[in-house]
Amino acid sequence: AVFDRRFGLPPASLRVLNSIAHSARPYLAGTEEVEDAEMVHTIAPGATLDIVLVPHDATASSANFASAITRAIQAGAARHAAVISISASGGEHLFTRAEVAGMNAALGQARQQHVTIVAASGDTGPISDQGPPRQVSLPAADPLVLAVGGTTLDATWTAGAYRGEMAWNEGTEASGGGFSTRFARPAYQHGIARIGAGRGVPDVAANADSGTAMALAVSGGGLLAAQGTSAAAPLWAGVIALADQQAGWHFGFVNPAIYAIARGPAYHRAFHDVVTGDNSVIWPTGVITGYLAGPGWDPVTGWGSPNAQYLVPLLARSRPPRLR
Repeated sequence: AVFDRRFGLPPASLRVLNSIAHSARPYLAGTEEVEDAEMVHTIAPGATLDIVLVPHDATASSANFASAITRAIQAGAARHAAVISISASGGEHLFTRAEVAGMNAALGQARQQHVTIVAASGDTGPISDQGPPRQVSLPAADPLVLAVGGTTLDATWTAGAYRGEMAWNEGTEASGGGFSTRFARPAYQHGIARIGAGRGVPDVAANADSGTAMALAVSGGGLLAAQGTSAAAPLWAGVIALADQQAGWHFGFVNPAIYAIARGPAYHRAFHDVVTGDNSVIWPTGVITGYLAGPGWDPVTGWGSPNAQYLVPLLARSRPPRLR
């Protein structure tokens, strides 16, 4: 309510789902929950927001994390959500084959029900937040997910007019990206320059830099900076929700359409191509060399950030994907 009043937005249609977490204080929101809700509400103010709570120990082990993500996806799909935004991430080498398969099965069920899954690529460049080796993070690395990396935005302070972007990198934090060793390159990534044999991450990107971020409001009227790919993912979730709203139906598995637009003549109108920067990070063991941003798709910012004025109508006119 503070956020809406401050920035002239309509009241949010907000529901908190506590059937998984069974929290004694379900309305005591953490920063991540505030960030997700306010970012989506800003971009798609007409969307109904369901906050799915997961248990406190969700990050205590890979099994707990995989279970929490799987159940959250299932809960969203059961409620016929249009888009599910996930900001949590964990290095893919931490998960067992069974845990990866369980998450993938839930994502497959969501695809069958035309639910778009958007996930943050992570904030530690070419490694997970648990450290080396080089790897991408789940669930973003699953080919059924729209993986979102981070940029640093340059815009005018008064009107917010776009000036440019580069890959988000603050030394110890940077846009998550690289190539999966768990998932092969999906068909929608075939033939892309700089792609490897594994699934390339991320697909797209948006502002993740706290120095150039959107503002978040918290109880009492204070402001915080949105930051990390945890901010970029819900921004993209809002963009997909706008496309669904304009089309009048739930698009669901959006990756093939995103790649088709990016590989077509409208690319530089629908996206801001991010061509400078890298995602190398400073770790206690030394510098972990990452990847370079460049023209077109790259394993730091994907195809770049959205120019929603052009991208949303293009997505809304795209054909729904065939389910196979």
